[in-house]
Amino acid sequence: MWKTILRRLIIMIPQLFVLSILIFIMAKFMPGDPFTGMITPETDPTRIEELREKAGLNDPWFVQYGRWVGNALQGDFGKSYTFQRDVSDIIGERAINTFYLSFLSVFLLYLIAIPLGILAGRYHSSRLDKTIILYSFITYAIPTFVLALVFLYFLGYQLHWFPTSGSVDIKYEEGTWGFFWSKLYHILLPAITYAILGTTGIIQYLRSEIIDAKAMDYVRTARSKGIPMRKIYTKHIFRNSLLPIAAFLGFTITGLLSGSIFIETIFGYPGMGQLFISSIASRDYSVITALVLLFGFLTLLGSLLSDIIMSIVDPRIRIE
Repeated sequence: MWKTILRRLIIMIPQLFVLSILIFIMAKFMPGDPFTGMITPETDPTRIEELREKAGLNDPWFVQYGRWVGNALQGDFGKSYTFQRDVSDIIGERAINTFYLSFLSVFLLYLIAIPLGILAGRYHSSRLDKTIILYSFITYAIPTFVLALVFLYFLGYQLHWFPTSGSVDIKYEEGTWGFFWSKLYHILLPAITYAILGTTGIIQYLRSEIIDAKAMDYVRTARSKGIPMRKIYTKHIFRNSLLPIAAFLGFTITGLLSGSIFIETIFGYPGMGQLFISSIASRDYSVITALVLLFGFLTLLGSLLSDIIMSIVDPRIRIE
């Protein structure tokens, strides 16, 4: 398996190379440039042109691309025009916040979805099953930004149960328990929102797999031998029904690490998703290209991670 993983990682190199070219060209097609926002009626056009020349924006695109790739291979993604700081430092700070949010979101997502999926499948066609299906339909139909705004308004502004923006209170020192609990408190509402919206697919897949598994021959054989239903569910049905869930786990994790744009923007959470939106608004090309390249890498990594997880859950499956 390790040889296959290494081969898949090597294959990612040309894929990322092609992706980097597309990203760079598309970024150049964006209207304006990082200095467009500085133009006012009082601005000297000569000064703006000097800044563009100094930044190398007047060079041919392939020259700029070659310079960018050469620096990127050394870990230098340039300097943000907006923040006037190294792009790697800015993304690193935001990536930590997104990692915390992603970890809690995935934990709550599976904590909610797996029990509901099991109950819906085990008690198929019951009132409980219909209630869970209704919940799934509602969460599937609600747009992300609508539920986020509703939670933010009622739970944040009206009831004051959760903070409405930021990632931590500035009054706490880093490394203290107060700092830890404040950080957890700030990400709880965004994580709950994402978890609720993400449960639909897992519930439906798990429910369908359990319903199909109950009609399988191995379940009938186990029941004919007098094995208790609880044991059949835990030892046989549930384990086999986990495969579709495992198939999406890698994409779920890496997708969250890419930053939930709507969630982070609405809740004012300083993660990579919010950074991506603000960078587009300010035409900060160096941050945009670095983020999209990182998102692409995480997508490829998610595919590999899902295959690895499936091979662990079911030893019969081998990565080829």
